[in-house]
Amino acid sequence: MQIGKEREYQVDTRLYLYKNVIKRALDISVSLVALIVLLIPFLIISLLIKFDSKGPVFFKQVRMGKDDIPFDILKFRSMYETAPHQMSTSQLNNPSQHVTTIGKFLRKTSLDELPQLINVIKGDMSIVGPRPLILSEKNVLNLRTHNGASKVLPGITGLAQVNGRDELPDNEKAKFDSYYAANVSLSLDFKIIMKTFIYVLGERGIKE
Repeated sequence: MQIGKEREYQVDTRLYLYKNVIKRALDISVSLVALIVLLIPFLIISLLIKFDSKGPVFFKQVRMGKDDIPFDILKFRSMYETAPHQMSTSQLNNPSQHVTTIGKFLRKTSLDELPQLINVIKGDMSIVGPRPLILSEKNVLNLRTHNGASKVLPGITGLAQVNGRDELPDNEKAKFDSYYAANVSLSLDFKIIMKTFIYVLGERGIKE
């Protein structure tokens, strides 16, 4: 019995260290390296956005963060400046009319999400976690708060993202987010990152 308790204590200690120390250290180090490696692609994308339409390179939007504290998320701008700023794509009527030419490519390849590496370094986000929602998406936000999913940092990618993404109904998204928050681990994060590459390459789960 004593051996079993010791093993359980060791597992709990490792999980605590990963969730509260190691995960954050990995987020910062990986994001810094990625920003350095992607410097040239960042510059190219920025120039393409400027040549394609009027407006800033980056797009800021208020999203809900950990413990239900809002923050400004960063993205490469993929829509015209006249598009509504504080609405999700699913809430727009005929959203494709608002998307720029280069924006269509950025959204299909998820390259518009790359500036969120800056949010990760700032501590607003993690590389893996529930996707940060717009404040008007109250149904999913309430479900997340009730299920404890808001207790972890939102992520660039997450469990719901690799299990249906935009195709999932609100309650299913909240279930995946809740499961992730209760089971954060290095192995789960690694699986989600690997599946993310598959989803991005296959352009799966994206709705306009």
